[in-house]
Amino acid sequence: MVTAANAAQGKAWNGDSGRTWVTLQRLLDRTYKPFENLLVDWVVSVSPEPGSRLLDVGCGTGATTLALAQRLGPDIRCTGLDISAPMIDMATTRGHSQRLPTDFVVGDAQTYPLPAASFEVLVSRFGVMFFDDPVAAFTNLRRATRKGGRLAFVCWRHLDENPFMGTAERVAAPILPDLPQRLSGQPGPNAFADPHRLHSILDASGWAQSTVAPIDVICTMADTDLMPYLTQMGPVGRVLPGVGAPIRARVITALREAYEEFVDGGEVRYTAACWLVNTLAS
Repeated sequence: MVTAANAAQGKAWNGDSGRTWVTLQRLLDRTYKPFENLLVDWVVSVSPEPGSRLLDVGCGTGATTLALAQRLGPDIRCTGLDISAPMIDMATTRGHSQRLPTDFVVGDAQTYPLPAASFEVLVSRFGVMFFDDPVAAFTNLRRATRKGGRLAFVCWRHLDENPFMGTAERVAAPILPDLPQRLSGQPGPNAFADPHRLHSILDASGWAQSTVAPIDVICTMADTDLMPYLTQMGPVGRVLPGVGAPIRARVITALREAYEEFVDGGEVRYTAACWLVNTLAS
């Protein structure tokens, strides 16, 4: 279910952006594995009771949902929700192949009619930053959470604190003048860069005792995955397919040179500057 409120996001994630995440699933699961582990450990620490239900918001191709189901066992039902049908299709296939107690649903977390008070635990790995109306979205998630239930998610801090993320746009912009900019506070990866805004959104949508803690996490990928990542992800990845071969070659050369500092032997390493958010359904 994609509503008019998030039509642009629905179009993107059911189009090229969603297909890119499916194509790069193994690469992205590896580089974001530390965040998956962090969220799984957090859920274990809150000790959900047998029969509890868990919701993974913006679950993508299902890595965190599946890891939680594997760790928690059959007594906890894990549901993944995402606006992207291509990603949910992959997540569903992965869940069936692993025979895990999971459900995957295509829906916009801002408006999807989740059953009231039906989940004890909610998590999200970079899946809650894309709402046109974040207060409406977190209110909808609060409505679906039992009183006393908990939500934990990770999201990106400011682009200036994430050079691995921002370098591609910086070096490509002189070559690609139509390259879109990432804007803090707008739907997108850096929507919650401002922790004060994030606190205000959670307070306004029925969550309490919120903590927004900075975390710096080392992420890795194989060096052979670096150029597929840089040329398919983010603003550069969206623009590059539409340019001619000479311009594309210039961009790729500039990216290779700029990202040499992140390569060590056969591995790419970078620090992801994020917020770890923990909040209570009041």
